[in-house]
Amino acid sequence: MTIEEQIRDIVAKITRVDKSIITRESTFKEIKADSLDVVQALVAVEETFGIEIPDEEAQQFKNFGDFVSYVENHVTQTEKV
Repeated sequence: MTIEEQIRDIVAKITRVDKSIITRESTFKEIKADSLDVVQALVAVEETFGIEIPDEEAQQFKNFGDFVSYVENHVTQTEKV
């Protein structure tokens, strides 16, 4: 399972939406995620991948794809260390 698929599963579970509607272009608003859902998703992803996502960074995510790219980049960097 790819990082993107894992994150999609987490977000779908928290927001209670069908994961097939979550694309890289989807905004959190489009998938009906409120601010609490977003925080829960961030915490779940941090725990799943053993990374930390600072609030300043998370606020820059415009869509699901930005979220996935950030995690992919940081998981890869963590594995190289």
